[in-house]
Amino acid sequence: MSVKVNIRGQASAPGSLAHVLKGVKLKLVTLSGKGGVGKSLVTASVALGFAMRGYSVGILDGDVYGPTIPKMLGLSDSTLYVDQKTGRILPAVGPLGVKVVSIEFALPSDDTAVIWRAPLVNQALRDFIAQVEWGQLDVLVVDLPPGTGDAPLTIAQSLQGGLDGSIIVTIPTEISRRIVVKAVDFSRKLNIRVAGVVENMCCFKCPGDGKVYYIFGKEAGKRIAESAGVPFLGGIPMDPELSHYLDSGRLHEFLAKDTETSRAILAVVDKLAEMYKEKLAQQEQPKEEKPRRISLLKLPGEEEEE
Repeated sequence: MSVKVNIRGQASAPGSLAHVLKGVKLKLVTLSGKGGVGKSLVTASVALGFAMRGYSVGILDGDVYGPTIPKMLGLSDSTLYVDQKTGRILPAVGPLGVKVVSIEFALPSDDTAVIWRAPLVNQALRDFIAQVEWGQLDVLVVDLPPGTGDAPLTIAQSLQGGLDGSIIVTIPTEISRRIVVKAVDFSRKLNIRVAGVVENMCCFKCPGDGKVYYIFGKEAGKRIAESAGVPFLGGIPMDPELSHYLDSGRLHEFLAKDTETSRAILAVVDKLAEMYKEKLAQQEQPKEEKPRRISLLKLPGEEEEE
């Protein structure tokens, strides 16, 4: 018998839920003031990059309306389970042992839209934080929805006092610059340290003649970071081959290749690892006993299966 898990059925306490993630050394969120700049790509890449460096990593896909992390990691067919003893949700496990929780795992198909108003989305996100058994992790990366509205605010406030930094993703355009400033302001008002700015799609190197083209502008991300007074973590060049690996759920294989784009991504990870080396070096707690997986996570309103 599978037991229905209602992700909005157990209301979380109104205070901070930072204590739930006490076994996680480093907690980062990725922000973008607007969609389409590659925030989820950066989330998945940073997480895999840390895993490639030998760290234990988790990803919380908080983009309820547009979850893409499972697709990038080849986990689209995965399911979430709960532990029989504790009743807590167990993450799916992806490449390099990365633990992943996403609303997509609860949807009946890839084409199903999540048509929820803000209060239900907010409660679902709080429940994901409160009810998931992450165990002992070195790094947890939370992919926030675009903008600075209800959903990102819910996660940020729920983990108030427990977040170690925000990674702000931009592309080198004037429109994106205006939005990045708002994302920096969002982080500061919520007392979240800005780890830095990542400039996605910074340039394109023609494989034919080797010439570099700055399609959206040159070094705009660096200027954005400097004007906002935050670190610049690096730029990620466009690579046509990357799309193929993303569509087939093999981002980890792309990062293992020796390309300018993969090197640029791993350079961002190395900067973050250096920035937070003291946190990552903290003493690990004893490993926990592996729980049994017994049941599927279902959307609110679905009937229990016998």
